[in-house]
Order: sequence, then C-alpha cells, then structure tokens
Amino acid sequence: MEQGWTLTLLAFVILATVMMAVRVVPQSEKYVVERFGRLRAVLGPGINLIVPFIDRVAHRISILERQLPTSKQDAITADNVLVQVETSVFYRILEPEKTVYRIRDVDAAIATTVAGIVRSEIGTMELDRVQSNRAQLIERIQTSLASVVDDWGIEVTRAEILDVNLDAATRSAMLQQLNAERARRAQVTEAEGKRRAVELGADADLYAAEQRAKARRILADAEAYATNALSAAIRDGGLEAAQYQLGMKQIEALSEVAQGAGQRTVILPATAVDAFADALGRLGRGAGRA
Repeated sequence: MEQGWTLTLLAFVILATVMMAVRVVPQSEKYVVERFGRLRAVLGPGINLIVPFIDRVAHRISILERQLPTSKQDAITADNVLVQVETSVFYRILEPEKTVYRIRDVDAAIATTVAGIVRSEIGTMELDRVQSNRAQLIERIQTSLASVVDDWGIEVTRAEILDVNLDAATRSAMLQQLNAERARRAQVTEAEGKRRAVELGADADLYAAEQRAKARRILADAEAYATNALSAAIRDGGLEAAQYQLGMKQIEALSEVAQGAGQRTVILPATAVDAFADALGRLGRGAGRA
C-alpha cells in the first residue's frame, strides 16, 4: 500500500514538474524569464522550456501596438504665439528585456518625451509654418521620439498632431489677415483681368491693321498688274487699245451707279455717251478684223 502511495506521489511530482517546465506563450506576448532574480531569457510565441523551481516567468509583456491617451501641450512659436497642440502616439514593444529593466512607466515616459519634443520643434517654427507644414512637423517629432525611445526597446509606429488650437484674440487677428489677403487677391485678379483685356484689345487692333495693310498691298499689287497689262496692251495694240479700256471702265462705273438702291436719276455727260459709242465701235472693228 505504501509503495502505491509513493508511486502516485512520484507521478504527481513528475507531472507538476513537467507542467512547470513547459510554457506556452501566446502570439501577442513575450515572457521575460528570471533565474534567481536575474534575466535568464525572453520567451517568444509557441512552446518553450524552462528549469522548474529555478527559472520563473517574471513579466508577461504584450507586443501589440498601443496608443497613448490623447494629450495636449502648450507651446510658443518662433513669432511668440501661444498654441495648444493635441497629439497622439502609437508604439509597440520590440525588446521586452529593455522595457522591463530600463523604464518603470512606459506610457508616462513617452508622454513626457512627446511634450518636450513638441515644444522644442514648435519653438523653431512660426505659426504659419506650424499650420501649413503639419506633415513635416509630425515627421520631425516622430524621428526625434524614435531616437529617444530606442533605448527602451520601443518602436514608435506613428505620431499624429490632431489639432492646433489658438486663443480667441489670435484667431480674430488671423481671420482679419485672411480677409485682407482675400480682398488683395480679388483686386489683383481684377487688375490682371483689365490688363489682359487691354492687351487683347491692342492685339485685335494690331491684327486688324495688319489685315488692312495686307488688303491694301494686295489691291496695290492688282492695280500694278492691271497697269502693267494696260501698258503692254498699249505697247502692242497702240492708242486704240488704251481708249477702248478707258471706255469700258466708264461703262462699268455708269452701270454701278445705275444699279444703286432706290429710284434715282442718272445724268450722263455727253463724253460718256461718246465714249460708249466709241468703245462699241472699236469692239466691232476689232471683231471685223478677226
């Protein structure tokens, strides 16, 4: 009987020892193991073995990404404007052994570091740059923060500036400045429009003048061509050809006068009739010769 109890107790001790030696670590955690109060190992996700009664799991650290509570920091810009910056930081623990043994309160330490970095960075920038270059400011804050928390085994995954608040007086001054700037832009735009209209009008007048000059040049060329043709005809056909051309011109002019709008009386000089008869006669003689 006593032997049976002894075997049962031995089996129970062995089972308890195995259970104490085996540690199953979840995927989202890491275990910090100590041996006699000193760091022994860091257990990753999965099944791990430790020495029972000698090693112990001192800390269970979550490696999930964390978000610090939203915080507000007062800062003064380079142009002496008081602003209140609302920030939020996301981080995760990469090396639990550093986080456990180098810093006591991680969240408070990061929050304090963020406040100092925000005040320092905003102090080098004017208010307009703080408002317009928010992405650049966030990048600078995240870079500075990452270099500080690296010794704590922490990775800063994201830093955000949620809002930049101003006091009522500063907001009123900025609104007045914004309205004045809008009015100035409207006046500049109107002036530019008027100047452009004048330029286009001048271009149109110049184009019209160029076209009229081209038309006059074409007419002059036509007149020169007609004069040359008439000179050639006189040279080849004699004086009769010139008189014939003059007579035809007079007939064309009288025809245009007679075709005018409205009723009118056209008085023909005697020389016009003679010229018409002379032109017909010359035309007949020219046809007889042919």
